[in-house]
Amino acid sequence: MKRKQLSAALLAATLLPATVFAGEVEVLHWWTSGGEAKSVAELKKMMTAKGDNWKDFAVAGGGGDNAMTALKTRVVSGNPPTAAQIKGPAIQEWGAEGVLANIDAVAKAEGWDKQLPPVVSQVMKYKGQYVAAPVNVHRVNWLWVNPEAFKKAGAKVPTTWPEFFEAADKLQKAGIQPIAHGGQPWQDATLFESVALGVGGPAYYKKAFVQLDQATLAGPTTLKVFETLQKVKTYIDKGAAGRDWNLATAMVINGKAGMQFMGDWAKGEFTAAGKKPGKDFLCVAAPGTAGSFTFNIDSLAMFKQKDPAAQKAQADLAETVMSKNFQEVFNLNKGSIPARLDTPMDKFDDCAKKSKADLTAASKSGGLVPSFAHKMAMASATEGAIDDVISQFMNSSMSPKTATERLAKAGKVH
Repeated sequence: MKRKQLSAALLAATLLPATVFAGEVEVLHWWTSGGEAKSVAELKKMMTAKGDNWKDFAVAGGGGDNAMTALKTRVVSGNPPTAAQIKGPAIQEWGAEGVLANIDAVAKAEGWDKQLPPVVSQVMKYKGQYVAAPVNVHRVNWLWVNPEAFKKAGAKVPTTWPEFFEAADKLQKAGIQPIAHGGQPWQDATLFESVALGVGGPAYYKKAFVQLDQATLAGPTTLKVFETLQKVKTYIDKGAAGRDWNLATAMVINGKAGMQFMGDWAKGEFTAAGKKPGKDFLCVAAPGTAGSFTFNIDSLAMFKQKDPAAQKAQADLAETVMSKNFQEVFNLNKGSIPARLDTPMDKFDDCAKKSKADLTAASKSGGLVPSFAHKMAMASATEGAIDDVISQFMNSSMSPKTATERLAKAGKVH
């Protein structure tokens, strides 16, 4: 009798994991602010509905640096999470380590190649096979404008650099700070890349900041970029040093400043303050960049799993992340736009609709370029060296000529 009971208990213990527990999905991310946390909660709900167990691995702070430290520890110990929030070239770096899972089967079954702009799908692949799923596309080359401040100054919203400086002069004369800026390295780089794109165009931008072509980096267009930036600097207030980006956005919201160069996450600050796009604030392409689009993509890279149940759950996660439903929910909360080109946009505001139209157009024209300021275009060591040169230029009396020479040297750092 005892033997029979023991056999039954052993049988039950063997069957239990397969029948009661589905695959576990552990996702490492740093989406911890209000709108982002809401989006993650929706993803958890969708995964639970598929019968998978969600295990949250949120690591706040450091712009993802803390999360990357935690990820390295886990991968080195041979216990990687199911997926991790990883951006741009870092996906290729993890791919080269041989630790990423091939999710091509899901991508082919769901038709990802047709749903994503080619520039985006390339970032998600390692050696031609999908290893990551994109959750959104942020546009970085936005100029945020307070129309009331412009009206008060009698200024016209600029589309070119000469118009920009004309508007800045009028704002200054009216006692309004022309540009709201935060003097932090990533914000300086964000401003610089919009100036570079506006002055040089997408072909120059790609050669200089994607291909790191030495002749282009050291050439006359880069000199012109720094000369333009030198003039832009004169319209930034002395209190900019160390200012957080959202505090700079607040200056535009309350009319203390007329404009801010910042990605579409700034929109969340305007909407949280109850402001309406087209009425209380305007989103326009940075001067000279109307046909171009600098992108910053959040994505989930998939790590190799040994357990078949975990592999099945991982496939569920990839499928869910790329579903129209999740792409809509996540991006409505985050201020970005869906990576999937066929996601309905009827619930999105005018800025998001414009961003989507510009993304589609830029994807066809060759104006879609990766944001180097947001870790999408180059290795982190190179980006750090380039950011240092830009910050030194922004915070000193360095000449455009010296800055150009130093930028070319920084482009060689690997």
